[in-house]
Amino acid sequence: MNSRAENPFADLTFESFRRLAGDPGLSKYGRIGFPDSYREGHEEAIFADLRAKLPRLEEPGRTVLDIGPGCSDLPAMLIELCRQRSHHLLLADSDEMLAHLPDHEFVTKVAGRFPDTAAALTAAVGGVDVIICYSVLQYAFADGHHLAFFDAALGLLAPGGEMLIGDIPNISKRQRFFASAAGQAFHRRFTGQDEVPSEAMTETQEGKINDGTVLELLARARTAGADAYVVPQDASLPMANRREDIVIGKP
Repeated sequence: MNSRAENPFADLTFESFRRLAGDPGLSKYGRIGFPDSYREGHEEAIFADLRAKLPRLEEPGRTVLDIGPGCSDLPAMLIELCRQRSHHLLLADSDEMLAHLPDHEFVTKVAGRFPDTAAALTAAVGGVDVIICYSVLQYAFADGHHLAFFDAALGLLAPGGEMLIGDIPNISKRQRFFASAAGQAFHRRFTGQDEVPSEAMTETQEGKINDGTVLELLARARTAGADAYVVPQDASLPMANRREDIVIGKP
């Protein structure tokens, strides 16, 4: 049996998400590639963590870009915050995903696969003060264009701007966790069985985002003249023990 048959959210691509977005049988979380248990009841905490890492979101009248917002509660929260702060909000995703999000005068929807849409975004606003890219980098990585994706996003950031590449599934961090006593206890609680994590959870796996990928992106951002840091997720987030964020600021 292939991985897609075992897990409908495995091996997703931009085209896969277009199909998920149009599936009436899926929840709003399923349409963005997550089982309900991973996001339902957690997105307020995710948004609070996101806001804490992007202080410019609280300033009035900024230009904000969300790359791959999806259609769950998170973009709805961002839209409301941007309304309150008089921001210009750009949402970059597929037509099918954007159709689930409301239209407002302060919202510009840019349909298409990023970074193919980067030129259109530049033409629309020039520089961007805040860029959010949450739980999206792994799909660009799987498609083999994560460096072009990263460079294009960084190129859109205005002087003084901030960018969050969030919810990065770092296989090295995951392996360290499940090899630890804390990770093994977590695994027993999660499965309800007295067993240790499988070798697949603790051994090196090729073709996944790892420490080297994350450090490469940090170096790339710094070489391009930005400050870049790896930061942990708030401990209350559902996958904080095996995912992490990159925060970037342009002087």
